[in-house]
Amino acid sequence: MSSRYGENIHLTIFGQSHSPAIGMTLEGIPAGEAIDMEALRAFLARRAPGQNDWSTPRREADLPSFLSGLRGDITCGTPLTAVIPNTDTRSKDYAALKRVPRPGHADFTAEVKYGGFQDYAGGGHFSGRMTAPLCVAGGICAQLLQRQGIRILSRILSIGNIEDRGPLTSPTAQKLFPVVSDAQGEKMRALIAEKKAEGDSVGGVIECIVTGLPAGLGDPMFDGMENRIAQITFGIPAVKGIEFGAGFAAARMTGSENNDAFSLAPAKETSAPAGGDALRSPDASAVLSRVRTMTNNSGGILGGITNGMPLVFRVAVKPTPSIAKPQQSVDLVTGRETTLVVPGRHDPCIVPRAVPCVEAAAAIAVYDAFLGRKKEPAQSC
Repeated sequence: MSSRYGENIHLTIFGQSHSPAIGMTLEGIPAGEAIDMEALRAFLARRAPGQNDWSTPRREADLPSFLSGLRGDITCGTPLTAVIPNTDTRSKDYAALKRVPRPGHADFTAEVKYGGFQDYAGGGHFSGRMTAPLCVAGGICAQLLQRQGIRILSRILSIGNIEDRGPLTSPTAQKLFPVVSDAQGEKMRALIAEKKAEGDSVGGVIECIVTGLPAGLGDPMFDGMENRIAQITFGIPAVKGIEFGAGFAAARMTGSENNDAFSLAPAKETSAPAGGDALRSPDASAVLSRVRTMTNNSGGILGGITNGMPLVFRVAVKPTPSIAKPQQSVDLVTGRETTLVVPGRHDPCIVPRAVPCVEAAAAIAVYDAFLGRKKEPAQSC
């Protein structure tokens, strides 16, 4: 099913942009896990609309109500189901889009696939509104990963041709505009304001880093960590590309430049057992736990499996397709070309609100793989 994800946990997202509510069901979360509801609400607030000049004026509290899966704030082992009411909808703004599809949006393809029975108000199930329940699931998974020492960092790497500066080494979640360099962030905000004034929009790139991962998560071929992360990340509307580590830049490198040389971290001091030989052969697992790479062009993944280094990926987000500038389209009723000016309330740049969505996608994919690793029996070659 297209709105379901996961191997060891199963996430289902339901609802439409202007339906009474949207929501998610998350199956497979172990019983006995405490959910910090204040932290979850703070995470969701980063994605919520109507908070600043670079987001849609639509205002939604995005406070989830849990129908099952919790006793108090503790998971009880049954599926977690949460709903978020849609309260600030203006469906009349979208009435004309059933016959005149927006360029760059799913209006046309939905008409073809669903034969006119689709919910077109607000983009229906294709809307970025559906990332709110994604963030509910991702916010929960992120909390569970943190208890395992796994942390997810993200930032806006670029808006248009303006790039953030400095490495991403600490969280940007507490910032109003999630960048490392606040000076570059101001330039990005100015560009968004400029395009908004022109009735246009602008896209950008989001960078995400997962630290504290053990080596050994993921599988070769079709269930690699790249595959898992890419599948759920492309569920975020407007995502058009993803790269891991050096990504497309690797195509311009030689093997000697791209390969990440291996090294050994210092061994932890251990005392020899009574009567034992201090020069005995080292335990193979102890050696494996010390292996590091001197660079990270692989983005922390080799053969679809994590290698213990930070997992690094970047996501390309297209400009918002709903813009105020006149665009050419087709009237599907008259069969004639026409000019469309999109009404309604829309983000001039999706990127800032998509940052927590990318974190949520990463958290769900990584936690799903983490649970899979715990289930695997020990094997020897």
